[in-house]
Amino acid sequence: MMTVNNKSRESTSPTRRRSGSRKGRRGLCLEDRPVHNPNAAGIDVGAREIFVAVPAGRDEQPVRVFNTFTEDLEQMAKWLVGCGIATVAMESTGVYWIPLYEILERHHLELCLTDARHMKNVPGRRTDWHECQWIQYLHSVGLLRAAFRPPEQVCAVRTLMRHRGQLVEMASQHVQHMHKALTQMNLQIHHVLTDITGQTGLAIVDSILCGERDPDVLAGLRDPRVKASPETVRKSLVGTWRMEHLFTLKQSRELYRAYQTEVAACDQQIEQLLGQFSPRVDPTERPLPPDRKKRQPRKRSRKGEPAKPTTDLDLRTEAYKLFGVDVTQIPGIAVALALALFTELGRDLSKWPTSSEFASWLGLCTDNDKTGGRVVFSRARRGKHRAGQLFRLAAYSLHSASGPLGDLRRMKTNGKKHRAGDIASRSEAAAAGQAAAHEKNRPLIDQNRQLMRGDLSASASRGSHADSSARVRGDIALGSRSPVVPTRTG
Repeated sequence: MMTVNNKSRESTSPTRRRSGSRKGRRGLCLEDRPVHNPNAAGIDVGAREIFVAVPAGRDEQPVRVFNTFTEDLEQMAKWLVGCGIATVAMESTGVYWIPLYEILERHHLELCLTDARHMKNVPGRRTDWHECQWIQYLHSVGLLRAAFRPPEQVCAVRTLMRHRGQLVEMASQHVQHMHKALTQMNLQIHHVLTDITGQTGLAIVDSILCGERDPDVLAGLRDPRVKASPETVRKSLVGTWRMEHLFTLKQSRELYRAYQTEVAACDQQIEQLLGQFSPRVDPTERPLPPDRKKRQPRKRSRKGEPAKPTTDLDLRTEAYKLFGVDVTQIPGIAVALALALFTELGRDLSKWPTSSEFASWLGLCTDNDKTGGRVVFSRARRGKHRAGQLFRLAAYSLHSASGPLGDLRRMKTNGKKHRAGDIASRSEAAAAGQAAAHEKNRPLIDQNRQLMRGDLSASASRGSHADSSARVRGDIALGSRSPVVPTRTG
């Protein structure tokens, strides 16, 4: 019997032997893993209590419970330092981890902020007491991956930018309330005008709230640039003037004005924080390149009204000083979008060695689930990645854009089967045609050309336009003003 078993083993196909050896090389069992971080601690964060676990032998009570008050958090940080802890892992639970993160950071502890989804499928460890010990063990054997967190100075601007977005959303809700009040009074002015919060719309609403009811007088507030005729505007201002709807209209208008004031104050605070960053380029020494994406200015009306006043802060110049390059010349990247990307990512993108890793972190590429050596299915990861949503927003604006990125976007929309080689050839021809004018940047152009050829071929074969939008990361890292013609500006 032993001889038969040996022969059966010897007759095993080479493919099976190779698969077994490959499986043995993939990694060790969980219990046999060596300890990579012997001075690691694990924390389970809660709203009222925090459970902390240190390695056995460091303290008589290796697991302790602390309250979330500031004094208790300081005491916990000192206890960790006294136990010889060098690195701490915790889950990103809501916003409860932020005060603890900042306090531990001040005590010079290396922090590992992990995603709770990476540890949710562990059975039998559903209490906080066991959860902190499980986190400590996973971190000690090196199975936890730290999340990306920008520097503290960038996080401050990010907090204000997100708060500003919430203010804008709440202001838009009161605009809808004004629409509802006008509709209930059968005043159709918000359907005649493009925007009720424009110059004509707000002037008419304020006049109504001041007691004016004559449609001819209200129609006289119409701006000459309004496309609707004066008669149409007059007819839309004839309705029922009910007291309860006028009251809701008044409150909605006041709340909208209040939120606009707060948004302006938030903009001033953001401007102050942006001024504290050291610029990577001096616009006086290296002037801002001309805006090649700038549209032709609109013609003034016959009466020659001046254009709308602009703010004192030039966002394009500020983005130029922050990044050192004019990122707004990348197709799809507007000025406001560039500032939003800075607040979410910062300006140091060295944590992602390649553009493929950066696109994977943004959630713009598919996850290939493999079993038995083959791909079972591939789909994008679920989740709302803020920076990834910004790049998707940039990709949506490329439908009518010229260039390889615009071609890739239209290929996905129209459903036409264009060859990836044709798109890569057009992008390479555009780069080669303009390389003659920038001969001194030949090495950088060749490097970016290879990047574009590989990215466009891979993205076109997948039929995904979102991946191509993330290639702007390579342009920023290479110091280019365009994904086709890179030019170092600082």
